[in-house]
Amino acid sequence: MSNNEFAGRVAIVTGSSSGIGEATAHRLSELGATVVVNSANSVEAGQRVSDALPGESCYIQADIADQAQGHALVDSTIERYGKLDFLINNAGWTTVVPHDDLEALTDEIFKKTFDVNVFGTWWLTKYAMPHLKNSDDGNVINVTSIAGVRQVGSSVAYAMTKIALNHMTQLLAKVSGPVRVNAIAPGLVATPWTDDWDEQHAMIAKTAPLGRSATPDDCAESMLGLLRSKYVTGAVLVVDGGTTLRI
Repeated sequence: MSNNEFAGRVAIVTGSSSGIGEATAHRLSELGATVVVNSANSVEAGQRVSDALPGESCYIQADIADQAQGHALVDSTIERYGKLDFLINNAGWTTVVPHDDLEALTDEIFKKTFDVNVFGTWWLTKYAMPHLKNSDDGNVINVTSIAGVRQVGSSVAYAMTKIALNHMTQLLAKVSGPVRVNAIAPGLVATPWTDDWDEQHAMIAKTAPLGRSATPDDCAESMLGLLRSKYVTGAVLVVDGGTTLRI
């Protein structure tokens, strides 16, 4: 049931044209937040998500791997709404490369993975931080992965970016108070990105104690829990149905 728990809050949710970001945008909007929907390329999909939200919303295209575009995303949000309370760093990029095939992990793939997942997230968070500090409930939530806590993931580069984000979360939490900086680290999530990953989903269904892959809503709800937890900062909340208990 809808309520106004986050009324008056302004949230940027990066990479929110589908999947975890879309689910998070919907949940925040249902709870009264003003939501800025964002994607790098999927403009029509992003606009559809924004149009479908129950509350105040807009769509802003920006590729966070481009520092200027990330800055423009924050600037446009401040110009339109006058404030920023929640930054949900959900945008990310990966491609599947077997861990033992070092030649297949090309410099181009390695660089793009870091450009989006690490540099883009860092630049956006750094630029947004002064605005978040003006909020009486400033929050950053980074979407990382169990690939940052186990030697798994779609590629070696991807796993390296996610452990970097986990550590960045805790380093920023240490110095950014009263802004709270937390992360969720999902296991495999059933999103459009992983639609054809039948083998991986089957493996998780056998391995995870809870017997299935995560849904975008599972991830969104875990982020709401962190936003509600006023004395939690520097946490990396594993959202994997217990998968890492068995691998």
